[in-house]
Amino acid sequence: MSYEGARGVLSARLPVRELARATVGACSLAAAELLAVRNGTRVPAVRVHEGAVATAFVSERHLRIDGRAVVSFAPLSGFWQTADGWVRTHANYPHHRSRLLSALGIPDTENDEQLAKSLSDKLIMCRAEWVQETVYAAGGLAVAVTENGARHPLVETLDVREAARPLPAAALPADGVRVLDLTRVIAGPVATRTLALLGADVLRVDSPRLAESEDAHADTGFGKRSTLLDLAKSSDRSVFDELLNTADVVVTGYRPGALDRLGLSSEAMREKRPGLVVAQLSAWGWTGPWAERRGFDSLVQAASGIAIREGGNGRPGALPAQALDHGTGYLLAAAVLRALSERRGRTVRFSLAGTASWLMREVRPAPLDGGEYSPEPWLTGTPSPYDELRHARPPVHYEGCPRTWSQAPTRWGTDRARFRDE
Repeated sequence: MSYEGARGVLSARLPVRELARATVGACSLAAAELLAVRNGTRVPAVRVHEGAVATAFVSERHLRIDGRAVVSFAPLSGFWQTADGWVRTHANYPHHRSRLLSALGIPDTENDEQLAKSLSDKLIMCRAEWVQETVYAAGGLAVAVTENGARHPLVETLDVREAARPLPAAALPADGVRVLDLTRVIAGPVATRTLALLGADVLRVDSPRLAESEDAHADTGFGKRSTLLDLAKSSDRSVFDELLNTADVVVTGYRPGALDRLGLSSEAMREKRPGLVVAQLSAWGWTGPWAERRGFDSLVQAASGIAIREGGNGRPGALPAQALDHGTGYLLAAAVLRALSERRGRTVRFSLAGTASWLMREVRPAPLDGGEYSPEPWLTGTPSPYDELRHARPPVHYEGCPRTWSQAPTRWGTDRARFRDE
């Protein structure tokens, strides 16, 4: 495996460029190895370009929908000074925005500029930890900015046992692999978007009771189809169980315990479908007092010490990309591909906090020269139900790898609940 460098990409105090290329490299190599296993051939050469990686790691910023740029962060999402430090809020989804304002006693005037001032005036009088716990208790999202976060493992692999379904020779590494995608936002959808690029039949399953950003889905829905099932309803649950009966992989991105309460723990799913690969993603890891809390990349950066390291002049800062999300997504896809190569069912677990720990403590700078970076070679256009999309090409690469996805995103939640060949 080798890398082709690019100057001026993902510049930061922490080795973000190195993390990004390592995660894409690991995924590319896992894809190449699976292809070789399936076909009984040599492993194709793997060469990853840092320009492609840097462009894909900010794919949501490059996305244009019929020429329109998308908005990544809402006005009430960001850093706010408190009486004793800083907090980071996340209010991109309407229900999180409502809960944040309600928890702090701020009436929603629907005037974002006015609300931002009211929020700032309120928080400057409060302690950061009080804000964190008060907003959390109300179901909202705010995290105190801290210097040192808890340590978390990068990956956990559990209970490797039953042989998986044998995969025949194929032109693409994951051709014919059936994936149920129970993820949202960035990290999980990046993983399943990557599996779709590599030939997997990916069906994303969402609850009709949880709103999703159509713009976000336009970025991460490439190669996949999308359906809505309420797993708490017996009729929809029966449909899901039928899908599970023929699935090879399930990727989940809900908080630890959330699916367990529906009888869909990794153990229960693997009992029902021997040989299944279950890939699980969470924000804060799988143990500890924060394990079941909601979280996003920006919040994990704040709580892990990253925001302090990237800040300056008394103010916290952020990474040049949602690198925890994107990096974890490629690692998640790599772990699935490796499990398929080894032909054994298992459960693999990743967390954004684990990737943050890895970045803070283990990733090392590795100088690599290259040409001046421009995103243009790594962008392309695709017609879609969302209108014309201008988007980042996939960064995963091995000799013979597809340059882009086989299909554009379908509209969120509009596909039938079945795999393609059923």
